[in-house]
Amino acid sequence: MSIILRLDRVMADRKISLNELSDRVGVSNVNLSKLKTGKVSAIRFSTLNAICKALSCQPGDILEFIDDDEDMDNA
Repeated sequence: MSIILRLDRVMADRKISLNELSDRVGVSNVNLSKLKTGKVSAIRFSTLNAICKALSCQPGDILEFIDDDEDMDNA
């Protein structure tokens, strides 16, 4: 089972840059970049809340669950 981060897609839909989101959320560019590329293993609820507020979205717009077992069953 995997959680996939779709922050890059939501940012593109909202036409917002990493720098602008960083300013709005109060999280460094480096940390947001890691979130954007999915190179993190955890996210704080306070950060998720701030991102959702800045992007006017729901957590489900940014996070997607993929059932790896289901993928294997379809192979």
